[in-house]
Parts: sequence; C-alpha cells; structure tokens
Amino acid sequence: MKTPHDLSTRTLADAWADLKAHADAGIPLQADAYRLAFADPEFLLRRETRGIRFQLEMLKPDLEQQEQGVTNTIVVFGSARFASPEEAQRRQAAARQSGDAQALARAERDVRNARHYDQARQFGRLVAEHSARLPQEERLYICTGGGPGIMEAANRGAHEAGALNVGLNIALPHEQSGNPYISPSLCFKFHYFALRKMHFMMRAKALVAFPGGFGTLDELFEILTLVQTGKSEPVPVVLHGSNFWKRLINFDLLIEEGVISPEDTELFSFVDTPEDAWEAIQSFYRLEEGAA
Repeated sequence: MKTPHDLSTRTLADAWADLKAHADAGIPLQADAYRLAFADPEFLLRRETRGIRFQLEMLKPDLEQQEQGVTNTIVVFGSARFASPEEAQRRQAAARQSGDAQALARAERDVRNARHYDQARQFGRLVAEHSARLPQEERLYICTGGGPGIMEAANRGAHEAGALNVGLNIALPHEQSGNPYISPSLCFKFHYFALRKMHFMMRAKALVAFPGGFGTLDELFEILTLVQTGKSEPVPVVLHGSNFWKRLINFDLLIEEGVISPEDTELFSFVDTPEDAWEAIQSFYRLEEGAA
C-alpha cells in the first residue's frame, strides 16, 4: 500500500539538492549556458543581475534574524580605529622602546582614546544583561557594523554577557572581516552599502554613536535625516562623548543660519557614560529594570 502523502512535504524540487547532486557527481561548474542559473557565479555577477543581488542581500540577513528571534536592535557606531585598552598599552610600550617620537605620540593618543572602546564594551554588556531577563520577543540586541574598534567593543560586551549580537560587515577594498565577538550565526557580509544601511534601520530601536570618522558621520546623519523627514519613526539617537560631538559639529551655527530648526536638536541627546546612554533609551521607551 502506498504511504499517504504528508501535507507538509514540499512538492517542488529542492534547488540545493539539485546543486549538491551536480557536485557529488563530480561534474565541474563550467561557465557555459547549460549551468543552472542559480549555480552560475559569472551570470549572477553580471551588471544586468544587480537587482537580483540587491534582493539576495536584503533577504538573507532578514530571514536569518527572523529565525533567531532578533526583532529589536540597538545599533552602535563609532571609529574602527580605537584600540582596546590592552592593545593601546601594548602599542605604547613598543613605541617607548623604539624611541620613535611620532610613534609614541600616536600610541599615547591610542591610550587616551581606548576609553571609548571600554565604554562601548560596558554599554554592550548593560544592554545584554537587561535583555537576558526579558521574554524573547522583548529583548534588545546589540548590532554593529561588524568591524574592529567601537564595533568590536560593543559586540564584545554583549558576547561576554552571553547574548546573541549582530554584525553587519561590509566588503571593502582594504579587506575587513567580522570581529571575533559577533555571534557566528548573525555575522553578515554585504557588498552594497545601501542594503546594509537598510538592515541597520529595519530593526533599530535606538542608535548610540561613539566618536568616529566619515563612516560614523554617514550613518548618524542618515538616521537623523530619516527621522527628521518622517521617513522613520523617532528613535533615541544618543551621542556618546559630548565634548567630541560638540567640538565636531556646531549645531548652534546650523540653527543660526536657518538650515535646521531649533527643535531638530531634540532628535538627539548627549551623554558621557554607558549608564547614561542606557538610561536615555530606557526613558524613551519607559523601560524598567527586568521588564519592558
């Protein structure tokens, strides 16, 4: 007697099984017309298939995060160049031994800036420890650009607290790989900045920007513009390190010249400690310790 069909059984051929069978048979993937379209890198990398690649970069991280219950994130930006305190001290010791005055000046600057790394690490831990006490659907996850420096620090703090955390890395001419503290199943690599930016915003419930360079400013003003123009719902935008940000950007000048409105400065806040950054987010969402 024939076994009854299971309604959950897929009726269409599995593309992965088809591709695997091709490889198991020892058939090389040649660049020719007979190759399966989805197994043809040369075809997928053509200019005409760019739209398909957009869709894939949109879909893959989205599905993976959905499956792992990552629905709410706190995005942390900041310089990729800030070293950890231990690394900064190692550089300082090496510079002193070398007798190179310029190297020593750079190393001493690294030691000063290492406090930003340490504070981002503390912030990542604070978020992770709070979320660990909440139901899955209410948890907040640290999400960074996946690189070194501040990004590594925030991922590291969450990792040390035993929490899943996300890294959205980008392929660059000077090769950058995901830092070792990102949860492996949530470490994604992008080719397109635009798709990466969209993924930052899709789940973001807050942005915390530590001191940084062009990349940090790019992401900061992207989010401020989306909120200012109503393309995104308001979220807390926290500028960590008030002295740095107030020296860098003259918001009063922007108001004076009429290029922003006085109320636009309410879109962000300045803080100087990880605890104050977390408090700003808690206050915005009226979160209490151990509850949401």
